[in-house]
Amino acid sequence: MTPPRRKTRPSRATPARPLEILLIEDTPTEARRTKRALRQGRIRSRITVVEDGEQALAWLRSQPGFPPDVILLDWYLPRKGGREVLDDLKGDPAFRHVPIVVLSISDRQEDVAAAYDGHANSFVTKPTDLEQFARALKLVEIFWKRRLPDSPEASPRVPPKRKTNPK
Repeated sequence: MTPPRRKTRPSRATPARPLEILLIEDTPTEARRTKRALRQGRIRSRITVVEDGEQALAWLRSQPGFPPDVILLDWYLPRKGGREVLDDLKGDPAFRHVPIVVLSISDRQEDVAAAYDGHANSFVTKPTDLEQFARALKLVEIFWKRRLPDSPEASPRVPPKRKTNPK
C-alpha cells in the first residue's frame, strides 16, 4: 500500500506569473483607481487599458493566441457598451472561455441581471472606498487565478509587446 501523497506548496523561488488583465474603462480616473486598487490589493498583474468596446475588440483580435486571463469590463461605455462587448466576446470561440468580470458603479438589479444573462462570470459594484475596492479585486484574483494553467507542465505565457491605451 502506498502512502497518500502530500500536497506541496508552490516554491517561493518561482512565484506564479502575473495575472494578465484587460481593463475596459472609459474614464481615466476610474482606470487609475482600478490600478491603484490592484496595487493596494497586492495583485501581481500586467494590465492593459482600453477606453471603449471597439478598442477592446480590436486589441483582443490583434493578439491571437494571447487572450488575457481576466477581462474587467465597465458596463457603461461609449461607442460599444459593455453588454455589446460581452455578447461579442461570449459569442466568439476564441474568447468565450476568458472570464469577464463586470465592474460598474451601478448596483441596479437590471444591470446585474443583464450581465449574467449575457454570461458575465461576475458582476462587481465598485465600492467608493479604495480599500474595499482592493479587497473586492483580491477576491476576483483569488477565484480566477486558481483556474489558470499554472502547473509546471503548462508552457509559460509570453505575451506579445503591447501598448496601453491603443488609439
